[in-house]
Amino acid sequence: MAGTQAVYYRDARGAEPVDEFIQALPSKRAAKIDDFVQEHLNGQPPEAPPPPFPVTSQIEGELRELRVRFANTRYRILYQRSENLIVLLHALEKGTEAIPRADIELAKQRMADFKRRMDAIRRTPPRAVGKDAPPASRPPVILLSKWIN
Repeated sequence: MAGTQAVYYRDARGAEPVDEFIQALPSKRAAKIDDFVQEHLNGQPPEAPPPPFPVTSQIEGELRELRVRFANTRYRILYQRSENLIVLLHALEKGTEAIPRADIELAKQRMADFKRRMDAIRRTPPRAVGKDAPPASRPPVILLSKWIN
């Protein structure tokens, strides 16, 4: 049976807000987020539990956050599982406080929209994230740490 696959939430107009957020970051930061998605969300067995804290944590119900730190900056990718898909719903740079309620509600609205549109008869499948995905909209960046043993 196939493993999990992270996908970008795509709105009705075709925008992918998480991908847009990541693209706007400096390349090394974007690469680290991409690496975290690949390592912790993609390819997991269907019956596997979510990655443990501190990599991920539960926000509310089935909504979770992928926690990525780059130096003193913390990024959060809010996601939810839909069968074998891990839907990347919202991304933000996080301060020391809790994730704002507005960001949580936005992620929940996007998941409801995703489910509604994916259940429709005519649909466009979401775009995969990770090494098995089609070419990304930004060039890959190889972090030096991958080459050091």
